[in-house]
Amino acid sequence: MALEHHLDSKLRFTQQVENSQAFVLAFINETKIIQAGLKVLEIGCGEGGVLKPFIESGCHCVGVDLDQIRIDIANDYFANDISQGKVQFINQDVYEAAFVNKFHQYFDVIILKDAIEHIPNQEAFIPHLKNLLAPAGQVFFGFPPWQMPFGGHQQLALNTWTSKLPYYHLLPNFLYKGILRLGGETDGKIRELLEIKSTRISIERFERIVKAAGLTIKNQRHYLINPIYKYKFGLAARVQFAFIKALPFVRNFLTTCVYYSVG
Repeated sequence: MALEHHLDSKLRFTQQVENSQAFVLAFINETKIIQAGLKVLEIGCGEGGVLKPFIESGCHCVGVDLDQIRIDIANDYFANDISQGKVQFINQDVYEAAFVNKFHQYFDVIILKDAIEHIPNQEAFIPHLKNLLAPAGQVFFGFPPWQMPFGGHQQLALNTWTSKLPYYHLLPNFLYKGILRLGGETDGKIRELLEIKSTRISIERFERIVKAAGLTIKNQRHYLINPIYKYKFGLAARVQFAFIKALPFVRNFLTTCVYYSVG
């Protein structure tokens, strides 16, 4: 069953703002001081809630998303900031030449919060970000490792039990699809969840791609309990145990979220 914030854009926006202020901005600030004048891009910005604390810090912000409806909502929420030139929201693909030419090595900070796991061919996408990143800039990634209990985003399923069943997204496609169909999921929802499965990413694969792209990990934090679970389940954020974080592959099954700053 989709959670309330999945259906209520205003509630989702408020939660994004609070989470960004307390965790995302605070994490980035550990290796890249957030201050007035910085140029910040969020890819997959949705309604723009993640950017609000950066705007309030005096940053010049750009949000880009492929979903025009969510861009329209962001333009409504940020009408005053947009009129003052503090932020702009764009419905565009960051691969497009027009976008790259306009923002070539322009951004001091690029944010991908719960986005990289939805993007195909991360081996090409992550290196592409260097075209948009200013010298000494950093990219923030926050994502759920694929093998974690709900790494398939099956919480988006419409049926109560299919949305609450952990780990079954790790089954072969035909079994995963069969369980979803048995649970009464629509063809559209099944396609959505299978698309997420096709773009899955683990901690180890992410780190390999970053290294191959010539980027360096500046900071990292693994969470046993994702900060966003405060809103989903009423649970306080908890950093992963050091011994689990040190276990390659195994850590993916027990880590609900990871934060990385790379540059």
